[in-house]
Order: sequence, then C-alpha cells, then structure tokens
Amino acid sequence: MTGRLPGLRRVEHLMGMVIGVDVRDDLEAGALGAMVGEVFEWLDWVEATFSTYRDDSAVSRLAAGKVTLADCPPEVGEVLARCEQLRVATDGFFDVQAGGRLDPAGLVKGWSVERASALLVARGAANHSINAGGDVRTRGAPEPGRPWTVGVAHPLQRDALCAVIAVGPGAVATSGIAERGAHVVNPRTGTAALELASVTVVSLDGGPGGRAADLGTTDAYATAALARGLDAPAWLGTLEGYESYVVDAGGFAWQSDGFARLAVPQPA
Repeated sequence: MTGRLPGLRRVEHLMGMVIGVDVRDDLEAGALGAMVGEVFEWLDWVEATFSTYRDDSAVSRLAAGKVTLADCPPEVGEVLARCEQLRVATDGFFDVQAGGRLDPAGLVKGWSVERASALLVARGAANHSINAGGDVRTRGAPEPGRPWTVGVAHPLQRDALCAVIAVGPGAVATSGIAERGAHVVNPRTGTAALELASVTVVSLDGGPGGRAADLGTTDAYATAALARGLDAPAWLGTLEGYESYVVDAGGFAWQSDGFARLAVPQPA
C-alpha cells in the first residue's frame, strides 16, 4: 500500500463487543494500516489474557488456582493492583470479587482501550477515537474546529440515545443493562444491582491539576456507581474532574451540571 490516506476507520468484534477505531490523521497508508492493525492485535491479546469466558485465559486459570500471579503476564498483576486501589477509592463498590469469582472486566475494557489510544499517539495518530461497546477514548479532533461527539445509548429503549455530548480529548464510559443485562453485583448485598439502568461518566484531558483522562478509571467509576445504586449521583458529585449522567430503573435521568454543558441539543 503506497501514498497517504486522510484517516482510516476499522471495526471488529472482540471482547464480546463491537470495537471501532477511527483515525483522522493524514498519514502514510502503510503506516496507518499497520498502527490500526497493531491496536487490534493488542486488544485480541487482552481478550485472550483477561477473558473470564475462556478457560485457557490467564485470569481464568488464576481464578481456578491453576497458576499463580507470578505465572501470569505482568499486565495481570498491574490490572489487579489497580483494581485494589479502585476498590478502596470507591468504598468497596468496585470489587473484582463481587460476583464470587475473580472478574476484572470493569477495569480491563477501559484500561486496554486507554493503552490502545496511547499506542496510536506514539505512532503519530494525534486525532482519533476508539469506541469499545460505548466506552470511548478520544484524542485531538475529527476535523479542525469540530469536537468529537459521543452518543449515550438509552438503557431502556432499544436503538435510542438518551444523550449526545461534544467532547474534546477525553474518556466516556457507560455501565448499564443495555448491552449485558443486570451484570453488575452490589458487593454489599451480593445481589445484582437493579436500582439504576445506566451510569455514564466523563473525564477530559487537562482536568484538575492538568490531569489526563484515563478510560480505565472512568470505566471503573461508572461500574462502582451502578453498583452503588440510588446513592450514585451524590457520590459521583464528589469526584473532582468527572461529569456524569444517571438513568434509574424507572427511566428518571439525573445529570451533573458539567455533563449538561457538554450535551448537544437534539431535535424534538
């Protein structure tokens, strides 16, 4: 492949979801194809390593006691250490053992996409978006003067959006029942978290103290808020640099002031 391309879009089904990579940089065609291919190779490795649905994955073998943490790739230890930090930071509501078996999926998806985005930046793709089943990492802009827009799927109405937001470089994560049903467990009760239908959390690059967004942390906060239930809006309001949108099981929606400022008006 020769010449240059004004960006590249590629979609694959991995990790039980549709993952789309959208690069908007004008780059040499071969390099552009190679870097996007590298992203999907990385995500394929993540699925093989962390999937709880594959008996041969490192995480499944670790959970079954067939291997020790030292036997696993170092990324497994890195993820589990971060999960423990997040368990403490969320008062125990983000808990990889909440379902009775080791399952770090609430961090892994966002963490892996964050790594994929960093890979693209390192290869020269400053303007891109990666969407993994509604968890999105954006960098730069799709075109000069226009921000990325992200739609939030309505958890109670199929093929509908409950919000669309305009974001600069940042992270958007949604945890809810739209894709996987009531899959999040409240670790305090040991039962499925049913009070909320979805929680969307947004963090932007250049946050408090110049902090960069991190999709892994943003994803974990969304999961913890869903597990927390009706107390979630109050808890989310204590997180500096994060905006949120919550839909409860009855369809009532609550949004932070900052989320409302990001919202794009939709036709009636």
